[in-house]
Amino acid sequence: MNTQNITWTQSRVSREDRWAGLAQKGAVIWMTGLSGAGKSTLAVAVEDWLYRRRRHCFVLDGDNLRHGLCADLGFTDAGRSENIRRAGEAASLIAESGIIAICSLISPFSTERDRVRQTCVTHDIPFAEVFINTPLEVCEQRDTKGLYKRARLGEIKMFTGIDSPYEPPASPELVICTDKMPIEECASLIGAHVHGLTAL
Repeated sequence: MNTQNITWTQSRVSREDRWAGLAQKGAVIWMTGLSGAGKSTLAVAVEDWLYRRRRHCFVLDGDNLRHGLCADLGFTDAGRSENIRRAGEAASLIAESGIIAICSLISPFSTERDRVRQTCVTHDIPFAEVFINTPLEVCEQRDTKGLYKRARLGEIKMFTGIDSPYEPPASPELVICTDKMPIEECASLIGAHVHGLTAL
C-alpha cells in the first residue's frame, strides 16, 4: 500500500493512560483450531469468565467477522490470508484501547498467525496463541454446522482439514483439549492465564 499521502493522527490520550483507566492491559488472545474444535463456544465462555472478574474484553469470532468486516472475502488461500490480516489489525486496535480481544478463528496457516503475533510484539501488546487441539475425527463427530458432511460430499471446496491444510501452532502459549475437559474448565485455564497477562 502506498502511504505517501497518508498521515497518522496522534491521540492526546496515551495508551498507558487508557490502560490505567481500565485497570488492565489490552491484549490479543488468538484461539486457533479446526472447525468444530470448540473455539467459539470457548471464546464466549472465556469472555464471561473474565467479565465476571472485571476484565474488559470482546470476542472477535471468525463467522461474525465474515458477516461484516470480511463479508467480501472468499475461502481461497488469499481470502483466508486477508481475513486473518483484517482480524489481526482489528484485534490490535481493540487491545490498544485497553480491551482484551479474544479472537476465535480457524486461521489455518502459521504464517498469518505469526504475522499477528509479530504485530503485537512490535507494538508491545500482550499476546497469547491458544491452540484448541481437538482431533479431526472428534470435530467431524460433532459437525454442529453440518460442514464436514458437505465437504466430504464435495459440496464445499477448500475446507480446512479435508481438502485444505491446517498447520498446528509450533509453540502456542496454551494447548486446550476440548475433547478431554469440560468447556468451563478449559475456559478457567485460559481465563487465569489472560488475567495474569493483563494485570497492571
